[in-house]
Amino acid sequence: MDNTNSMEAIGGILALAAHQKVECAAGTKHSKVMALRVALVDDEPVARLRLGRLLREAGCQVLMELEDGHQLLAWLREGHKLDALFLDIALPGPSGMEVLAELRDGPPVIFVTANAEHAVAAFEHQASDYLVKPVTADRLAKTLARLEGGEARKPEAAPAAPAAATRFPVKAGDGKLLLELKRVAYFEVIDQVVWAWAGGKKFRCTWTSLNDVETAFPGVAFLRIQRNIMLRPEAVLGLRTLPTGRKAVLLPEGVELEASRNAAHYLKEKLGL
Repeated sequence: MDNTNSMEAIGGILALAAHQKVECAAGTKHSKVMALRVALVDDEPVARLRLGRLLREAGCQVLMELEDGHQLLAWLREGHKLDALFLDIALPGPSGMEVLAELRDGPPVIFVTANAEHAVAAFEHQASDYLVKPVTADRLAKTLARLEGGEARKPEAAPAAPAAATRFPVKAGDGKLLLELKRVAYFEVIDQVVWAWAGGKKFRCTWTSLNDVETAFPGVAFLRIQRNIMLRPEAVLGLRTLPTGRKAVLLPEGVELEASRNAAHYLKEKLGL
């Protein structure tokens, strides 16, 4: 074989080896991400679809996409194993923070929220990380890298915590008054108006949804017993079984509110009754 042919052969071998090395490195780089088994919970269809797509594009195995906390807790009871859980904070039924409180020895939880101020409360609840909507591919990649390395985001990286709110405005004639949250037994939405019930009276709030209430008080684990009714947990006195078999929640001032079937089981567990 002449020198020209020998050099060409050697060059081809070196090129092939280099190509294989690059392929091997690329496979190593993504192997951990591809191994991550995740689930996500968000009641907003657009946000849920977007996050699911981003996770799949990053190489994750999305085992389940759910709409609320009840569905998640029921699914986890079936014994499914996860490497990470992406969880919205404001959910129908138990909130994301309430769900996290129920997960003992569960997977790392990454809160997904539309409000950056929830970040501090997320870390207080031992979340591994938080993402602010709309989630971007770059920000998600950083979270996945932390999960791969077994690292949790440090609370110092979160925004400074605002003072916890204890009062909120309610309408009074042509003006407004500040009502103490600790006086409220429950919140009710009627025709996109939130009413706060306190001392047997109802007060018109400035909010239009129960999600707004949860956003205003991110550290409170409110209990949703109907789609339009949410309780302050400290106001609950007990549960009673109705003749229909449904559960009624006992509140101050002799108030009884019927809970939905989905909420009844969760209430018994949460209240220890």
